[in-house]
Amino acid sequence: MEAKVAEKNRAGFTKADYAGAKSTLCMGCGHDTITSHIITAFYQAGVNPYDVTKLSGIGCSSKTPAYFLSKSHGFNSIHGRMAPIATGVHLANANQTLIGVSGDGDTASIGLGSFVHMLRRNVRMIYLVENNGVYGLTKGQFSATADRGSKSKAGFVNPYDSIDLCALALEMGCTFVARSFSGDAKQLLPLLNMAIRHKGTAFIDIISPCIAYANHEGSTRSFDAVRAANVSLQELGFIQPMTEIKIDYPEGEAKTVELHDGSRVILRKLSSEHHDVTKRDAALLALNEARARREFLTGLFYWDQQSVPLNEALKLPSTPLRDLGEQTRPSVEVLDEILARYE
Repeated sequence: MEAKVAEKNRAGFTKADYAGAKSTLCMGCGHDTITSHIITAFYQAGVNPYDVTKLSGIGCSSKTPAYFLSKSHGFNSIHGRMAPIATGVHLANANQTLIGVSGDGDTASIGLGSFVHMLRRNVRMIYLVENNGVYGLTKGQFSATADRGSKSKAGFVNPYDSIDLCALALEMGCTFVARSFSGDAKQLLPLLNMAIRHKGTAFIDIISPCIAYANHEGSTRSFDAVRAANVSLQELGFIQPMTEIKIDYPEGEAKTVELHDGSRVILRKLSSEHHDVTKRDAALLALNEARARREFLTGLFYWDQQSVPLNEALKLPSTPLRDLGEQTRPSVEVLDEILARYE
């Protein structure tokens, strides 16, 4: 019997070409499920893995880039500093597809200042937060995204209000804002495919319960609590621009579409009564209303498809700065002239 030949995507790569090392995270961790979705999304999108740069900070989540896209470039920064590193990589070579994986501690605590300024600048990258509300590497203390009243595994109750990273991203001008759940492939995969093609910062807050320190009664980030409180904003689908798939169906109805790789997505054409992803104020209102109801609202909240990324806003040359060589370096005479102005 002949061995089955692995199918290649439009870039000439098999799905195995997007894999990485074996995970060392806890068995059953939602972060590993997210890794699997990232591999699938990049394979479906036909992205050349050699043209990708992976970035991370510190934490359980920031270990995951080792588990996908082993052929890509990678940079593991110090705690909370993924955002400025990503800004530098983008300005040095805007031709690279950037994907950063951070955690709720890495982004919402020590890295909060860097995070908000990266959003303001609209660095072209996919920024994922694997959000579990705890510090998994340091035995389960509450993070800044933990809900008030949530109980830790040690029995402590969180007395502080949480930081809603999606609401913060909208306030800071982020041009693509979404939230999903690690176990919801039907929702998360289309969001990742949209994020890959976005010209700006594509931020996705992914609720990913920690099975070691936040999967108990009293935790608002346990699997049971999230399933009970999760409300999907809309059904999403995204078709990569390969051979065109044409569909036509009425507003307000859903349609199942088979993609080129054999997978299926459900598209729902939103009616005027539903959420408009082009309205930032509507997204903030929906998030605030859901928060008041103590619900986890998921889906695509906002998408500015006319977004201008940082390199274009700064009018940088189309040739990456790293390839310009000595012409980007001022001469000794020019440096002396500049220094003379400050004597």
